[in-house]
Amino acid sequence: MPTSFNQSVIDEFRANKGVVGGYFEGSDLLLLTTTGAKSGEERTTPLGFVRHGELLMVIGSNLGADKHPDWYHNLLAHPLVQVEIGAESFEAIAVPAEGARREELFTHVVSAEPGYGEYQENTRRVLPVVVLESAEVAEGEGPAEVRNLADKLVEVHVWLRAQLGHVRAEVDAHFAAVAAHQGPGEPPAPGLGLQIRQRCLAFCQSLEFHHVSEDAHMFPMLEAQNPHLSDAFERLRVEHRTVARLQEELSGLLADIAGADPERFRTELTRMSDELTAHLDYEEESLLPILAEIPFPPGPPSEAEPEAA
Repeated sequence: MPTSFNQSVIDEFRANKGVVGGYFEGSDLLLLTTTGAKSGEERTTPLGFVRHGELLMVIGSNLGADKHPDWYHNLLAHPLVQVEIGAESFEAIAVPAEGARREELFTHVVSAEPGYGEYQENTRRVLPVVVLESAEVAEGEGPAEVRNLADKLVEVHVWLRAQLGHVRAEVDAHFAAVAAHQGPGEPPAPGLGLQIRQRCLAFCQSLEFHHVSEDAHMFPMLEAQNPHLSDAFERLRVEHRTVARLQEELSGLLADIAGADPERFRTELTRMSDELTAHLDYEEESLLPILAEIPFPPGPPSEAEPEAA
């Protein structure tokens, strides 16, 4: 639970569309909602933020204390977060910067807000610089308007495919950085480990949530209305179990990227990506015609017929 001070800031922020007085008056402030690493419960924290071009960053300063703040541990476990700025609210992927990129961004942070430099001087830990990347489907990539469950499914699948594409692009960047190293000894970490990990977690956790929701809610409803399609729903359930195995394989593969052979690694990643994409394709082929007839978001329940007198 937020402290009483934090809760008063949160309440004032939401009541005044991001405008807060007192200690935070005139500050660039946002609300970051994370999922507890241990509890699984949502936690909202008021934080200062810094912009750098199109980047939106928060700093794990914890006022210069020797421990990372709780919200930082939460986003490492659950990269998908909710961000509120002013009257705007959006989902984001929290990606800590590493290596040279972290140094570059922190230099900008200190030039914009010198207090963070003082916090860094007060502790031996490296203050995390976390980039909050919008997790919304980019304009023009998904349905122009979500009118039914088919549109919603396509929107989710577009996002999942995009995250898988980001993982593959960052893996390529990782191996390119390693190959470009010319110095003696082992190549230095190219500063993409956390970035790749966060995107993989975001993809895997979102896909798992998507499938659990389908198995527990959507499929039983649709199967009851379309018993002639029971074989298709059963195949989808089997595919979900296969996809769960692939998610575990993908996480294990990416966890071992530091010492991996690039060619073999890319071959395995391509195989897993192709299988995951094939599942999304089959799900769309099987479900879109049915889901197109179901409005989204659902309307209010119809009023019950009055009982006879």
